[in-house]
Amino acid sequence: MGGMEALRQLLRQSHHARPDDLPQMAARAAGLLGVGDMILYLTDHQQRLLLPLLAGDAPAREPFPVDGTLAGRAFSTVEACSSDGEPDGRRLWLPLVDGAERLGVLEVVLPDEAVDAVVADCETVASLLAELVTTRSQYSDTVERLRRREAMHLAAEMLRAQLPPLTFSTGHLTISGLLEPCYDVGGDAFDYAVNGDVAHLALFDAVGHGSAGGMRAVILASMALAGYRNARRAGLDLIATYDHIDRAVREHDRRGLITAVLAELDQRTGVLRMISAGHPSGIVIRHGKPVRVLPTPTALPVSLGDSRRPVVVEESLEPGDLLLLYTDGVIEARSAHGDQFGIDRLIDFTVKAVADRLPLPETTRRLVHAILDYQHDQLQDDATVLLAHWNSPAPSRSDTELMESDARAPFEPRPDSA
Repeated sequence: MGGMEALRQLLRQSHHARPDDLPQMAARAAGLLGVGDMILYLTDHQQRLLLPLLAGDAPAREPFPVDGTLAGRAFSTVEACSSDGEPDGRRLWLPLVDGAERLGVLEVVLPDEAVDAVVADCETVASLLAELVTTRSQYSDTVERLRRREAMHLAAEMLRAQLPPLTFSTGHLTISGLLEPCYDVGGDAFDYAVNGDVAHLALFDAVGHGSAGGMRAVILASMALAGYRNARRAGLDLIATYDHIDRAVREHDRRGLITAVLAELDQRTGVLRMISAGHPSGIVIRHGKPVRVLPTPTALPVSLGDSRRPVVVEESLEPGDLLLLYTDGVIEARSAHGDQFGIDRLIDFTVKAVADRLPLPETTRRLVHAILDYQHDQLQDDATVLLAHWNSPAPSRSDTELMESDARAPFEPRPDSA
């Protein structure tokens, strides 16, 4: 009864709630569930820290690092973690996940006598709180201010407002992307959408970085994103989509240059169709090994498309395959000694992450952090990765699966893919 009443109260309050109200709403839900403190933690934009969302009379809390803490483990693995022997009771850490997007964790102090049903109710409340964090943040800057650890440059502000959620899953396909540097991006951008059985993927890298060059690159990337979405929503095929983006960018800035990957993946058959417009090649990883480096280039960079027709290449994926797309800032990142990160290191890291059976967004996070650490957090160019894991063929009808879906299931690799 307590669990259902907690959900009712949260839903009633949500219609007029601000993000600032969520700590108090969580505290009231905790009282109805018969547990102690219930505290929301949200990750910063670089996903290195878990920051408490506090307001009103919420108890004081300090940030936790994601790496090396129990709270961070719950975030990284998308699984509940608990610790015994705390003075105020058993402490439970629950992942805050909206769809497949990791937002942070929920700390719950449990009485020693708490039964499994109470834990299950807390997990359900955590799911609703995660959705409320996302929806309430559309009307407030509270969460965004919390997540920022330094001032964001104007170019980054413009571009990040246009990016999709970092992670999305249908249960059969999981997509995860990440872009660095976080607060001063140049012209990298990614996008995706799932329409029926087809997943659409795009990665753009506009020439330019830093100050005026970065702003120009962001404007070009913004045009590419808008042109891509406009074409996709009009139902254009890949070649027509490339032409549409190319024409829009060329009419705005004839000297602008954007490398790009445009791809479509049929979730039922695993057929991948792709155009690589002067961009680094995509890589297919199967059973923990790179099995295919996709052909590139198959088209000229965007704005030069009137000189040569694009070519669409096809690749048949197998269930469990991982598609790795990236910008040149990933492999061209240099150490203090001038050594490039390189494609071999990129593949080795990704293969190891697959072998470690990490959730896909955690693979993305660790890969980008490895690139940052390699260059001592001083990237000379944007570094963007976009991963797509085709877990299994999608059925012709999915309504029978929805009742059995699990928030953690999309992150689990198939046993034969590790």
